[in-house]
Amino acid sequence: MKAVVCRSPGELVLEDRPVPSQPPPGWALVAVSHVGICGTDYHIFEGKHPFLAYPRIMGHEVSGTVIETGEGVDLALGEPVIINPYLSCGKCIACRHGKPNCCVRIEVLGVHRDGAMCEQILVPAENLYPTNGLSPADAAAVEFLAIGAHAVRRARAEPGARALVIGAGPIGLGTAIFARIAGLDVTLLDMSTERLDFAEGELGFQTLDGSRGTAADLVKDATDGEGFDVVFDATGNTRSVQSAFAHVAHGGTLVLVSVVKDDIVFSDPEFHKREMTLVGSRNALRADFDHVAASIRNGAVPLAKLVTHRTTLADTPGDVAHWAHEKSGLIKAVIEIG
Repeated sequence: MKAVVCRSPGELVLEDRPVPSQPPPGWALVAVSHVGICGTDYHIFEGKHPFLAYPRIMGHEVSGTVIETGEGVDLALGEPVIINPYLSCGKCIACRHGKPNCCVRIEVLGVHRDGAMCEQILVPAENLYPTNGLSPADAAAVEFLAIGAHAVRRARAEPGARALVIGAGPIGLGTAIFARIAGLDVTLLDMSTERLDFAEGELGFQTLDGSRGTAADLVKDATDGEGFDVVFDATGNTRSVQSAFAHVAHGGTLVLVSVVKDDIVFSDPEFHKREMTLVGSRNALRADFDHVAASIRNGAVPLAKLVTHRTTLADTPGDVAHWAHEKSGLIKAVIEIG
C-alpha cells in the first residue's frame, strides 16, 4: 500500500509499505478515507516534536471504512467510521476511572505509533465510532474539534459566562465554537490579524488583536478590569500560558488546552487571591466525539469554512513541506485518500 512517511525531520516521502496483516482479536482493518493535517504533524515534519522516533507515518484525524475484522469484533464490513486515535491500556488508574484520554501508557496514532497517512490501518475496534450519516470528509474533522469540546466540558462554565480563547488556530477555533455551543460569551485573542479577521468575519466571534496592544490592557478594557470567567489557552506558547493567569477573573478558571515542554511559573499570591481553578485538558473522550459529530450534523459547526485546503496522498509530501512554512489563509487541510 502507499504511505506518506516522515523518514527524518524535513524528509517526507511517498513509499510502498506492506498491507497490514489479519486483524488480531478485538481489532479491525480500516481503509482510510480522509486524514486531517494537524499542527502536531507539522511539528513532526520540522523536528520539533519531543520524544518522537523516526521514521513515522503521521496522521491521527481520520475517517475510513471497516474492511476486515478480528475475532470478537461487532462491526459490519463496509461500516463508515471515525477513528479515535488515542490507544489506551484499559488497566491503569486513568483507564479504571474512565479517563482513557490520559492513560498512563497511551499511544497516539501518528505520534507514538504509525498513523493514517496511508491506505489501510489496524485499529482496536473500541476506537472506531460509527459516522451515523456524516460524510467521510466531515468525519475526519471530528477528532480535532473534540479537543476543544473536551476542554469546554472540563471548564464546567455556566451559560452566559465570559470566555476568552487565546490562540486562533484550528484548536483554538474549535474550542471557541464549542464554548459558543455551550452558551458562553466568547472572545478570541491572537497576535495574527489575518486569523482574527477570519474568526470575526467568517465565524462571528468577538476578537482582541494582540498586535495592537498588550494582552493585559486589552483584557482589562474588554472586561471593565474584571477579567474573564474562563480562559482557554490554545497557543502552545509558554509566555502566553504564563500570562493567561492574569486574564482570569476572581473565582474564574484557566484551562490549558495546549501543552508546552517548559515549566510554567505563576504568582502564587495572585492565584490564591483569585481563588482560581487551574484545569488541564488532554485529548478527548467518546462523549466528546459524539457531541462533535452531533453538532456537525445539526449545522452548529461551520466546517465548510474551517477546511480551507485539500490534497491527495501523492501530493502530501510537497504540500506539507509548503504549508509548514506558508500558512497564509490556512486553517485546516485535509488529505483525500480513499
